[in-house]
Amino acid sequence: MPSPDKVNLAFAFATFSDHWSPRVAADLNGQQVKLVKFKGAFDWHHHDHEDELFLVHRGRFAMEFRDRSVELREGEFLVVPRGVEHRPVAEEEVEVILFEPASTLNTGNVRSVRTVDTPRRL
Repeated sequence: MPSPDKVNLAFAFATFSDHWSPRVAADLNGQQVKLVKFKGAFDWHHHDHEDELFLVHRGRFAMEFRDRSVELREGEFLVVPRGVEHRPVAEEEVEVILFEPASTLNTGNVRSVRTVDTPRRL
């Protein structure tokens, strides 16, 4: 079994610059820790079988739901339950850590140019 390595978030986020393209930072118990940068508005979507946790590392963004919007700042997180339609919106670039099942497709029930079938690893 390989020895675990630590992840420095500032360094890891500095290794990529594209938006809406998650990178896998770690695997644990069928889940993945993904790092992603947001800017602008994402696609409306939902996940039939997966909950998603969004933790803000740097910056801020709004998670829009059909009936409300929740603003998230550095150090705050939100769990979007499976089946709930949502879209993240960031006026400025934001760095976000995602915790979700490894099978989670970033665009959920929608396929678009932003769909990432196999996220790259850091």
